[in-house]
Amino acid sequence: MAVLGVLALAMLVSAAFALAAFAFSHSWDALTEGVPLNAGGWSLLAVASAITCGRLVALFGVSPSPAGVRVPREAAPAFYQLTDDLARRLSAARIHGVWVTGDMNAMVMQRPCWGWIGRIETHLMIGLPLVHSVSRSQLAAVLAHEFAHLVLQRGGGSALGAHVRAWSMRILDRACEAFPTIGGMIDRRLRRFYLDMLRLKRIEEFEADHIAAQLVGAGLLGETLVEVNLKERFLRQDYWPKVMARSSGRSRPSIRPFREMGLGVEAGFSRLSMAALDIAAFADDEAEATPFHPSLRERLRALRVPLRASQVDRPSAARHYFAPLLPSLARVFDRVWWLEARQHRRSQGRSRTP
Repeated sequence: MAVLGVLALAMLVSAAFALAAFAFSHSWDALTEGVPLNAGGWSLLAVASAITCGRLVALFGVSPSPAGVRVPREAAPAFYQLTDDLARRLSAARIHGVWVTGDMNAMVMQRPCWGWIGRIETHLMIGLPLVHSVSRSQLAAVLAHEFAHLVLQRGGGSALGAHVRAWSMRILDRACEAFPTIGGMIDRRLRRFYLDMLRLKRIEEFEADHIAAQLVGAGLLGETLVEVNLKERFLRQDYWPKVMARSSGRSRPSIRPFREMGLGVEAGFSRLSMAALDIAAFADDEAEATPFHPSLRERLRALRVPLRASQVDRPSAARHYFAPLLPSLARVFDRVWWLEARQHRRSQGRSRTP
């Protein structure tokens, strides 16, 4: 279906280009023959066809580039060694580039080296908040899950197939935006296809958990899933609101959240408060917040491990793998955060102005 969709768009582009060339040729002939009315009609058709051709070509787009700050191999050799070891043990594709982002997330993406075509390259994007929130062993569990996706869905020739499928979905998204009149019809016709893709995505998450558990152990993976969810909750509900409250109304930041994040997680995240938290209720709340993704409870049930948080604090993976880079990385993300926060306050101020 993905290949047919891409080929169908290519045929439409070719037809629009051919019609534009045909109309332009007849417009020129009519102009040289002294029939301006016919020349004008053919010219309008040529312009309309050329515009349509351009809009169709824009639907192809290119594969999105990795986001974040790229970390070269020589700057974090221990971390690259970890990724190489995991790739070797799982027989997964080797990582070509590591990118640090400001999100509480980790993901592996693949793209052709020239956007549309070329050798498939594999990039790992990992969030600075995430490496501040997990230990070395927990980070290995997170990466094992991400590498398992490569093994299961993107090994060998499947990497090209995954690229074509993602490409076709981006084309559909752009087509619905560029041509709203047909967007609704496309969504209705492909509703069952969309539901199947969502169901497949859930199955792929369970599969990746299964492969990762075979490598690092189900107990460690389950503990890591709970730890990441609890730390994400702490950052979202406690850390960032306090940062924003201290920075509200100031012309210059009074706190640099990414620079202080490691200490903030260590000092602010309390195992005692987590022990008092109803983990089961928290898991239910998390399930409602992510309806299109397996919930924490479902993933732990599939792994056959209890819903239990780690009982001890361990040194963060950020200190071990990225210690020399942390000041520079924090400076980049703090600057981006402050610029976005200041712009948000200005936009709110303009909206309140009568």
